[in-house]
Amino acid sequence: MQFKDIIGQLEVKKQLVQEVAEDRIPHAQLLTGPAGNGKLAMAYAFGQYLNCTNRKDGDSCGECSSCRKFSKLIHPDLHMIYPVVKSDKFKEPTSTDYIDKWRPFFLENRYPAFEKWMNLIADENKQGSIYVYEAREIIRKLNQKAFESGYKVAIVWLPEQMNAECANKLLKMIEEPPARTVFLLVAEDEEQIISTIRSRCQVVRIPRIADHDLEAGLATHPSIGTQNPATVARLARGNFIYALELLENDELRASNHENFTKLMRLAYSRKGNSELLKWTDEVSRIGRVKQKSFLQYCSEYLRENFVLNMKEPELVYMDDQQSDFSARFAPFIHERNVIPLFQEFEQAYRDISMNGNARIIFLDLALKVAIFLRS
Repeated sequence: MQFKDIIGQLEVKKQLVQEVAEDRIPHAQLLTGPAGNGKLAMAYAFGQYLNCTNRKDGDSCGECSSCRKFSKLIHPDLHMIYPVVKSDKFKEPTSTDYIDKWRPFFLENRYPAFEKWMNLIADENKQGSIYVYEAREIIRKLNQKAFESGYKVAIVWLPEQMNAECANKLLKMIEEPPARTVFLLVAEDEEQIISTIRSRCQVVRIPRIADHDLEAGLATHPSIGTQNPATVARLARGNFIYALELLENDELRASNHENFTKLMRLAYSRKGNSELLKWTDEVSRIGRVKQKSFLQYCSEYLRENFVLNMKEPELVYMDDQQSDFSARFAPFIHERNVIPLFQEFEQAYRDISMNGNARIIFLDLALKVAIFLRS
């Protein structure tokens, strides 16, 4: 992947190119920012640029032997680390064990969604992690001599998924890597990375994709069909992953909307708690990855309804399905309950992330939503 293939983010591209031009390449960088902004693609394009033997016009050439190997994810000095799961086949899993799945998954979409990666490699209750076995493997690989004359590049996707043992074991390597070795950590939630890792990285904050850039990127995408790229770009709010979900009518997103509307209707109906118990049972069985996606969806959708209720329609980002429901629902999300509701959904997300009992978490959430929604 070349920088030119990444949607927008011109300033970040210039910053990375300037690092190379001035020969002041940090040994560890943390690329962070909103979801769907191209962080992983940027790290990958930077790794390709570092090793390109014929750089020109602020980009890799895309044609030299190194670039061709990067384009196929087969460069011997490129090491990609990503969350994996334990299984009967892989008791001590590393990214290498899943490379046959990762390679086509990433090459087909350089803006990958974590939920889709987990759906590909795991059952619904496994969340994925970067285990200590990974740390041992990457330390071994990076201590070897480079196969070619460029840089050894270690790209860590979602370092916040590293367990504590792995993070502590990698700490020394990230602080003092071998010569001409670069770590590129790509994080969705910077605060979840242990402070000792964060403090050893130069942080590169990547903003959401500007609407005009996202619109231009969508205009040539195969999935655009007859849809208006300007409308999709506005709804996506700088998130290319979400934009693709809008184009593809993503099944998970539709399920999240259905579960949200059902919860809100039951919470307000005063029909007793039996129906809320049924809803709790249903949601507690969908698996933790989908549960986290659902809770994130709820927080975002609550925000839109609150803004709509505040009579600020130009700041509202909804598709037709959401708008139809919110035309009646928005008045119930107001200044007295919006903060408590946000807090309950955020707490539920944290509890699910820590492998709490899903049935108890969602029952508690449903009952509190009923209280705040009627307030």
